[in-house]
Amino acid sequence: MAVQGSVLSWVAIHRRHHARSDRPGDPHSPHVSSRGGGRLRRFGHAHMGWLFLGGATNVRRYAPDLLKDRDIVVLDRLFPAFATISLAIPFGAGWLLSGEIHGALTALLWGGLVRMALLHHVTWSINSICHVVGRRPFATRDESRNVAALAVVSLGESWHNLHHAMPSSARHGVERWQLDSSARVIEWFEALGWATKVRWPALDRVDAARAA
Repeated sequence: MAVQGSVLSWVAIHRRHHARSDRPGDPHSPHVSSRGGGRLRRFGHAHMGWLFLGGATNVRRYAPDLLKDRDIVVLDRLFPAFATISLAIPFGAGWLLSGEIHGALTALLWGGLVRMALLHHVTWSINSICHVVGRRPFATRDESRNVAALAVVSLGESWHNLHHAMPSSARHGVERWQLDSSARVIEWFEALGWATKVRWPALDRVDAARAA
């Protein structure tokens, strides 16, 4: 409902990014662009330009396990319906609360289109900003970085350096002062039995991953 693509395509693109991070083949690196150009152009490519280049990521190569999961495949096929519902909800709420088409359209604008635009730019900022500026406390082969200023709006995703150092970790912000609301939600889901086999980062692995 975030309208960021179907689950299979999203996972495949993300896994491809990790497999080729900041090297040729990375779909959205600010350091490698299929069209070349200077730093600003590569930054634009990483932020959103890559979306318009075509060349879909091969789902069978990068997400074969999910293709075997019937529930995931059904959810993937229902993406257009979920995207429509994501816009229909604010439109309907505006209509019910105001009783006017103007109220419905206003709610659709702010609760639908503006919400999606802001969310997309936050996500794209992880691809662009968090691979250009910020701290690198953990050893990785790419340019992934932590950007504290984005932690709140990205729900903890901007502790991006740890995510690349330990991709399977359910928590990105491993320091006590690092806000990671996504990890907190996963903790709640795990407590309720909705999330299982969650991989929390062990302290010794975190210490071993720290950059010299």
